[in-house]
Amino acid sequence: MTAMAKVVLTDYVWESLDVEKKTLAGLAELLPLQTKKPEEFLPQAEDCDALLNTYAGPITAETMARMPKCRIIARYGIGVDTIDLEAATQAGIIVTNNPSYCVEEVAEDAMAMLLACARKIAFYDRLVRSGRWEVPPGKPMFRLSGSTLGLVGFGNIARLVAVRAAAFGMRVLYCDPFVKDGQFDAPGKKMELQEMLREADFVSVHPPLTPQTRKMINDEAFSRMKPTAFVINCSRGPIIDTDALVRALDAKKIAGCALDTTDPEPLPNPHPLRGRENVIINPHAAWYSEQAMVGLQAGAPNEVRRVLSGEWPVNVVNRAVKGKNRAGL
Repeated sequence: MTAMAKVVLTDYVWESLDVEKKTLAGLAELLPLQTKKPEEFLPQAEDCDALLNTYAGPITAETMARMPKCRIIARYGIGVDTIDLEAATQAGIIVTNNPSYCVEEVAEDAMAMLLACARKIAFYDRLVRSGRWEVPPGKPMFRLSGSTLGLVGFGNIARLVAVRAAAFGMRVLYCDPFVKDGQFDAPGKKMELQEMLREADFVSVHPPLTPQTRKMINDEAFSRMKPTAFVINCSRGPIIDTDALVRALDAKKIAGCALDTTDPEPLPNPHPLRGRENVIINPHAAWYSEQAMVGLQAGAPNEVRRVLSGEWPVNVVNRAVKGKNRAGL
């Protein structure tokens, strides 16, 4: 009788593991943990055949070396910035992600953040809660139609934001070195980053977090923005240089910002970004909806099942590992 594989789940933020158990039934034993760092999950994962991962990390070359049987690291989310992909490829470990489960939600959230900034929804709500009923404290505000949105990155989520922004009558610009002008059937004109920042009334940040994009929205970037511009980040916190953002707000180089992601996360309390009237902060919740939860839970366990069954998974991030991996695929 073939021995059951061992699958370790490093951490999770949902109530039930019925989806994981059903997906892996008859093929693997699931060991769920609630950890934050490799040193916490490694004692249970050193002999695992697969690793399911939500937030715990970073998963480095050293971490992988201590899991000599591990064939796949399956991320529940889209981003893989917590995993050393080059080390995984060299170790023969397949890395997968879940690229589409929440694209609608994040695009909707980015647009909601933009609208909240434009119409000062959160500001006026706090004003009324404090007992006041006045319009002038929110001045100035400008009509959204005819304004300009600048998208940093033009991937799946950014293109959905572009469609929504165009429906409001906004002019859409984008910068993305990997996308040609007119490549996709989505509103938007391609520009270089610095030129786009000068023209944009709203800057929405959407690239993946890589060494090249880390802190790309920095002092220089803020210096090129309009003093009436708002910055929105529903991507990864470290894409924006937090200290530079604080300096830009203090110097009134921008009008404000709306952040679903911050650097660090969670944002410490107290912190210079907290408590500002022109700053909206959410707890990295843009991905969430009941529908997204279904896709979130199903994606990673199904990739693990494929690999353990001898099938090539669907959403492989380190594709160079094909033909030279521990799974023999």
